[in-house]
Amino acid sequence: MIDAVELTRDLIRRPSVTPADAGAMDVVEAALAGLGFACRRMKFGEIENLYARYGSARPNLCFAGHTDVVPVGDAAAWSQGAFDAAVVDGVLIGRGAVDMKSAIAAFVAAAAKAIDAGEVAGSLSFLITGDEEGESTHGTKMVVEALAAEGEAIDHCVVGEPTSSQWFGDMVKVGRRGSLNADVTVEGIQGHVAYPDRAANPAPVLIDMLSRLNARRLDEGYPHFQPSNLEVTMIDMPNTATNVIPSIARARLNIRFNPNHTGASLLEWIGAEVEKQLKSPFVGSIVVKASISGEAFLTETSDFTDMIVAAVKDVTGHSPALSTTGGTSDARFIRALCPVVELGLVGTTMHQVDERAPVEEIRQLQAVYERLIARYFEAFS
Repeated sequence: MIDAVELTRDLIRRPSVTPADAGAMDVVEAALAGLGFACRRMKFGEIENLYARYGSARPNLCFAGHTDVVPVGDAAAWSQGAFDAAVVDGVLIGRGAVDMKSAIAAFVAAAAKAIDAGEVAGSLSFLITGDEEGESTHGTKMVVEALAAEGEAIDHCVVGEPTSSQWFGDMVKVGRRGSLNADVTVEGIQGHVAYPDRAANPAPVLIDMLSRLNARRLDEGYPHFQPSNLEVTMIDMPNTATNVIPSIARARLNIRFNPNHTGASLLEWIGAEVEKQLKSPFVGSIVVKASISGEAFLTETSDFTDMIVAAVKDVTGHSPALSTTGGTSDARFIRALCPVVELGLVGTTMHQVDERAPVEEIRQLQAVYERLIARYFEAFS
């Protein structure tokens, strides 16, 4: 049997600050290989990824997660070493304790029990990346594309992100909003402030455009989703003089959107606002560079989501809320393969100094995963 807490501590002691691996993937691979998983390292660029599978039959229940973590920040502010994996008064302290090395360890331990009990009437698999906290370009996205091209069948997936809100098991994620980033550059003509007729000030154009974008209420929400929102995150005019009309004005914005929209439809709307500004008496140009880091998606209520709710209730005594709140996760890539739900620890300390998880909650998470695996193969095999 595998001790989930000790495996978590072993993982935390590998300082895998993205994009470094620091041996974290070796720890996961060794644990899974010891259980009989066929392990396959998939390296894209400098990023280590792992796909491991126990069994060859269907259904294939996959667990997905990441071994990379965010930087420590102010190391002196930590009560314990960020990578010492100290347990103090029943609480495990360390970078990755919540997000999300504990979930990987809990599912490995749960898989070990399921294999020992002969419950795996199909396949269990792990999709682990070292590129979730970074650019997310050489991690889960590329692994999913490679597996899809090979025809690898994954029927359902659980992602171990810290989804609980206030107490363990109060929430699971059944979808995520999409995210669009846009950099807007307005180029005018530089000149003296006393002679505005000889210049073209880009600032009023940018301000008017941002006002138009910000004034629109994108929607009233969507089932399981909060309303979409646009936020201006940066405004910059590289000008240090008081008597110069600058030639450049820049802004950055982000839109978190629900399934009422797609990234393409929002880009079309932004483009229409640009055209309106260009029709004004302004001599200059407007350039928008945009990227869509993920589309909105929802895993519909089904037998799979029902058994996850039931597994949580078995252990905690209460049913979790089905939510789509929060930022993006690698579930946005995995949903191209199969239905995906996120289930993990309480996320209140993730990315913070003294990131921590009660030992008892790690064991509870393992127990939930154990019940989920048992229920899954009973239902789908």
